[in-house]
Parts: sequence; C-alpha cells; structure tokens
Amino acid sequence: MPQAGTHPGPRVGDIAPDFSLPNQFGEPISLLGLRGTAVSLVFYPFAFSGICTGELAELQDNHADFAAAGVRLLAVSVDSKYTLRAYATAEGYGFDLLADFWPHGEVAGSYGVLDPVRGMAGRSTFMISAVGVVVDTFSTPIGEARPLHRYRQALERF
Repeated sequence: MPQAGTHPGPRVGDIAPDFSLPNQFGEPISLLGLRGTAVSLVFYPFAFSGICTGELAELQDNHADFAAAGVRLLAVSVDSKYTLRAYATAEGYGFDLLADFWPHGEVAGSYGVLDPVRGMAGRSTFMISAVGVVVDTFSTPIGEARPLHRYRQALERF
C-alpha cells in the first residue's frame, strides 16, 4: 500500500527500521529494545473501526499461537495512546497497541505503509526475526482483512 512520495519500506531480508512508540499505557516500546525476541508488527488504519476491530479480535483469540512461536505481537495505528488505551480496554486486547500519532504516521512511513492522503496506516504486517531481519511481509487493501491463515504461515518461519 505504499503511496507516491513515501518510503518504499523494508523487504524480506532487510533489517527492519527501528522505532520507539508509546503503547496504550504510555510505555515506550522500541524494536531495538526487543532484540532477542521475534516480532509481528501489525499496521492497521484506525482504532474502533469495523474491519480493524475484527482483525485484532482474531489476533487476540489466537494470541497463544504467537506466544508459542516466541513472537511478540505489536499492533500499530496513527491513533493517540489515549484512544488506544480506551480501545484495548473496550475490546480486551492483551497485546501492545502502539501509537504512531506524532509525528503523525512517521513509523508507518518508514515501513512504506502510510497513506498520506487519508492520514492512516495501511493493512500491512511485517514478521521480524529476533535479530531484526524482516522474514515475511503481507498486506491487504483497505476494506479487506488479513486472513488468519497468512499469520499462521508466517509463524512457521520462526
């Protein structure tokens, strides 16, 4: 979903761009700080939107699969940490929701998934190894949820 004028983003085999973003509790989470742990970085457009809520609920229902593979699940949107805290509480999410709020969409831009016209991240997932290398990536168009089986395929790489 890269848009004209944005960074093309990492590909399989590239080192994933580092970032530091607050989670829903305001705690800073950095990719470099998670070295030694594999990460599933899940970009989604907006909290409280229908498809996003369905996708994240499915990930919550299958969170144990990520844990069993030793993969930390991080979901990223351009919403504020306050919105994400309310969202996580309302939906019962047990994983970190990261706020790419300010500078608006900077991390999504570094991953090549920012839609600067709509001001939102696209639906893209980056599976990152414990040493920071992108081992898989997949996306779906706006309006289309990523299928759970695609996450399961990606988890097999760990």
